[in-house]
Amino acid sequence: MAFILKSHKVGRYKEDIMAIRFSKVLENKKQSDLGCLLALTAQPNIISFAGGLPAPATFPIKELTEIAIKVREKDGSNAMQYGPARGYMGLRQAIADRMNSLYKNHGMKTVDAKSIMITSGSQQGLDITGRAFIDKDDVVLVESPSYLGALGAFAFEQPKFVEVPTDHEGMIPSELDKILAKTENAKFIYVIPNYQNPTGITWSLERRKAFMEVVNKYQIPVFEDNPYGDLRFEGEEIPPLKAFDTEDLVIYSGTFSKVLAPGMRIAWILASETIMKKFDEIKESTDLCTSCVGQREVAMYMNEYDFEGHIRENCKLYEHRRNVMWEAIQKYFPSDVKCQCPHGGLFLWVELPEHMNARKLFEVCIENEVAFVPGDAFFPASAKNNFFRLNFSYNDDELIIEGIKRIAKAMKEYK
Repeated sequence: MAFILKSHKVGRYKEDIMAIRFSKVLENKKQSDLGCLLALTAQPNIISFAGGLPAPATFPIKELTEIAIKVREKDGSNAMQYGPARGYMGLRQAIADRMNSLYKNHGMKTVDAKSIMITSGSQQGLDITGRAFIDKDDVVLVESPSYLGALGAFAFEQPKFVEVPTDHEGMIPSELDKILAKTENAKFIYVIPNYQNPTGITWSLERRKAFMEVVNKYQIPVFEDNPYGDLRFEGEEIPPLKAFDTEDLVIYSGTFSKVLAPGMRIAWILASETIMKKFDEIKESTDLCTSCVGQREVAMYMNEYDFEGHIRENCKLYEHRRNVMWEAIQKYFPSDVKCQCPHGGLFLWVELPEHMNARKLFEVCIENEVAFVPGDAFFPASAKNNFFRLNFSYNDDELIIEGIKRIAKAMKEYK
């Protein structure tokens, strides 16, 4: 029988409906409780450090409003039409030109706009990559801890996650080498080398080079996720892994969500033509193309407005808010709570004493009307319960200080 029919009485009426049967993949997928946590943080009066949200004050609303009109006046017919799967060439060229300008002195191959695909947010790039590479029970190697949004995107393909040990300089190459030497069906490595989510760690130059030596040794693809790279507050620019990619193994991902506006849903992938041809097939079957209007708006902003100046202003605000949160943590948190000050990005990573459970602390914090993301969600293959992530970009100074005070109060109440 193709369908199972069930009868339900609704008041005085009787109707037949099909039993809803979802795919086994969806039914078997472990349900994330992050949505429930974030729903709690959305309650009135809650000071939330949970989301990775840019500050609304950084959105160039006036300029984007002007651009929206200009795009429709200059190129409205094309902007409103379907476009190529890889995206609007004007935007792809602007991205390529910027990457070449940033990294030309670091030995990176010249970026060809033809090798760039525009995606509907970087999350789509993660989804496309997972669908292109992963079969059930294949291995995906990740930092420990790793971005939970990527873990969720890849999880639909039912891989096995293997955590690679990480220190203050990034993923440890010798540990990666040991794991790859004994791991079968390892499909790719997922990493965030700049201001990592959730830890805020930035890989050193030496670590990047050593990592790529191991990658080349095993000829394994790498997904280099770089959503926060432009948000550098201090220190020198460190070239991406892609700059050391002599074997065309690195899939590089960038986005405008953190430096322009997440609602634009414009990001990109840079990869070899061999990989891109496979990505084309998936992109076309997913949404045909990313918003042609949005792509032209972002391209115009990059070409005709002060994009670099806008990023500098973002960094000034976020550095200030990081400092406010860092100073509040030093002032109000107990001395046995550890936290490193990141040099950029959006997040602070907090380590509690081993006897404390961040999820239990979260419950006490909700009672005190403040929220964060418990750290266990970022560890796909291990149980580490004494960490949590704080976002410093979204709230203003007063709310940051008050929120840290509330967490400190909850720590005292923790049992």
